[in-house]
Amino acid sequence: MTGTGTMRVAASGDDLHAAARLLGVAPAALAPELLDPGARLLVGDDAAAHLRRRWTDEGTTEAVVVHRSTHVTDRAALLAVASAWGCATVRDAGTGRVLEVPPPAADAPLTARFAHLAALAATRVEVAVALARDTGRDHRKDDGSWSIAADDAAHDAAVEVLRPLGVPVLSEERPDPSVRGDQPWIVLDPLDGTGNFRAGLPPWAFSAALVHDGEPVAGLVVDLSSGRRWAGGRDAGAQRDGAPASVREGSTVVAPSGRVVRVPATAWRVRVTGCTAVDLCLVADGSAGAWHDLDRSGTHVHDVAGGLAVLVGAGGVALTPEGGPLRLTPDTETLIRFVAAASETGARDLIAAVGS
Repeated sequence: MTGTGTMRVAASGDDLHAAARLLGVAPAALAPELLDPGARLLVGDDAAAHLRRRWTDEGTTEAVVVHRSTHVTDRAALLAVASAWGCATVRDAGTGRVLEVPPPAADAPLTARFAHLAALAATRVEVAVALARDTGRDHRKDDGSWSIAADDAAHDAAVEVLRPLGVPVLSEERPDPSVRGDQPWIVLDPLDGTGNFRAGLPPWAFSAALVHDGEPVAGLVVDLSSGRRWAGGRDAGAQRDGAPASVREGSTVVAPSGRVVRVPATAWRVRVTGCTAVDLCLVADGSAGAWHDLDRSGTHVHDVAGGLAVLVGAGGVALTPEGGPLRLTPDTETLIRFVAAASETGARDLIAAVGS
């Protein structure tokens, strides 16, 4: 979204005041929107727009332009926000005019086509998990974790949307397809944080990544409980709710849930969310300094690939316990262990602290 056309997603107090001036409203009227994942403020040198994401009566989503300055001619920025939200249309609340959100061209880079369809898949998953909730078809797996009807519904909804890419799709919910060594592949966790979802305790998330040659090159993580979303990749930077995101050194460590959480000497505090995809995005956007699973059996590729793509785009690193770069393989059964941090130095310090 940022860098598209002449308007950018507002991300600061200065942006807020500029948007308010251009829209002719009090800053206090827009201030809550700056923090709401379901809203976007777009601002440029001489134009601004206020958008909200909403569901239509037909069950699709659209980006509604609630307010706009008279000089908004930048359709590209409006359409980019809508695409990243997984919306089918942009509607001007004042005129009623509707713009269809076009997909990327068939010859566009695979990463761009993936980003567009992954956002649409997340929208479909929102509906699927809500409709499947409380159907009574929940059971515990052998490892004690929950398998619920919403997991299957989320998988089916996401795979249907991503199928036109013609790329193998791996998912927690199905056996792994065959992937050639030089072939890109997609890995999904259609509903990460299943236990949280079942308990009604945020967050729970949709996570998807495009992987090539062992590296997550594009990813999307959407906290379905709040609407907050992170996107990023190797050549695309990283964004949180449409604004640029970057790593930041810090003393807060996020860790996977478990009966015991070890506090490394480098950490002042530890947070446990119960949703690994979101954990990694908190490192990517600077909310936390690092994440690790070195004190337990490991994590599956579908839990982490989407967040790792965002982390790479944000300038972070992921290292194995031996200190080497993490490479992903198309195998949802094998457990992997690693550290994610804002810098290589921070990652190595955490490896040493956990191992001591």
